[in-house]
Amino acid sequence: MKNLRTAALAPLVIVVSLVTPAWADEVVDWNEMMFRAGLVGGTTPLNMSRVAAIVQSAVFDAVNGIDRRYAPVHVPASGPAGASREAAAAKAAYTALVQLYPAQKAALDARLAVSVAELGARESPGAVASGLAWGETVASAIIAWRNTDGFTPAPPPFLGGTAAGQWRPTPPGLLPGAGPQFAYMTPWVMLAPGQFQPAGPPALTSARYAADFNETKSMGNATSALRTADQTESAWFWAASTASFLWNSVARSLIVDRTQERGDGDNGRGDSDDHRSERSGRGSTLANARVLALLNLAMADAAIGCWEAKYHFVFWRPVTAIPLAATDGNAATVEDAAWTPLFATPAHPEYPSGHSCVSGAAGVVLADQFGERTRFSIDNDLMPGVVRSFRSFSSALDEVKNARINAGIHFRSATDDGQALGVNVANYVLEHALTRVGH
Repeated sequence: MKNLRTAALAPLVIVVSLVTPAWADEVVDWNEMMFRAGLVGGTTPLNMSRVAAIVQSAVFDAVNGIDRRYAPVHVPASGPAGASREAAAAKAAYTALVQLYPAQKAALDARLAVSVAELGARESPGAVASGLAWGETVASAIIAWRNTDGFTPAPPPFLGGTAAGQWRPTPPGLLPGAGPQFAYMTPWVMLAPGQFQPAGPPALTSARYAADFNETKSMGNATSALRTADQTESAWFWAASTASFLWNSVARSLIVDRTQERGDGDNGRGDSDDHRSERSGRGSTLANARVLALLNLAMADAAIGCWEAKYHFVFWRPVTAIPLAATDGNAATVEDAAWTPLFATPAHPEYPSGHSCVSGAAGVVLADQFGERTRFSIDNDLMPGVVRSFRSFSSALDEVKNARINAGIHFRSATDDGQALGVNVANYVLEHALTRVGH
């Protein structure tokens, strides 16, 4: 895993709340607003990866277009000199979100009015107006670009197959496979959806499959006596909120903590230290926009790569495999017609694990920006009083993998290979996207 691209930073102890601390900048504030809009809009976890990449790409290209320090995501860095970076960030996020969630325009208008009022109190009217106009231009270009990425129109319902090992709709909803178009959508940074395709699930007759099968059968059973209370809590915790929401929440809190620690009188709006802050997350609006853009580009491409593999291998879920074990040709697996997982199985093929793919990518980016050995705790507003603590990003990723098995919705191979896919995608994004101009 390249040690999660460990940065040479001292360990930190951070308590990460899913509600961002009171102080922030427009980049951080609008990232939080984006997830509120997604929640109100009922956006699925998979679709949220695309939404977040659109918004954070728009924000980054808007700010970077003024500073012109990095290669853009899509829009050439030709912003007006002297424009307000934060105004550009706010208007870029607003413009993208209004296009994605038109029914929420009134709420987004009100939030933009707050941003404009706050910026007007500390920056010149001309700088703010210029930044707002540039942010709108950039976001409109990003939206137009991604409108041709293959997200729409959706393909016909995917129902899988009925042969041993093949995915088919799972109880209780028996819904068609979710998001099949993500398997062929245009990536953000990767060269092709299948660039990092894993080797595939183990053969049904193999010893590895039997080991995976029996682990999930025993640990992921809804009434498992082997699963500890902590393992049950972890399974629910990582399922209660989406991967995009959880990891962006971590990123926001780390950004705010580092900037407050630095003690900038200008809330990090200066640009003199961008070259020192691009890896640590400290400092300017541009540095903050870059962290969140890298994070969400990596997660979005990891989702595309993951779904390409899901719909290529079309492997069955434990909730199907365990009751039908007599058909798999493996003497080391025993069917249990009454077996059920801890909670309902997501409606898409099993291999690889989507959460492991996306979380693997997030962990690499955050380790690169803040240091692999960063210690942090995460609480969850959907599970009041529950806090999960970690000594590193890699320890959190291990828990994500185990949580999906203990929930009864994945096999070990899917979580291992999914995390590896996410790691590969993130390393590629870090090496090829948003690189310093002239370096």
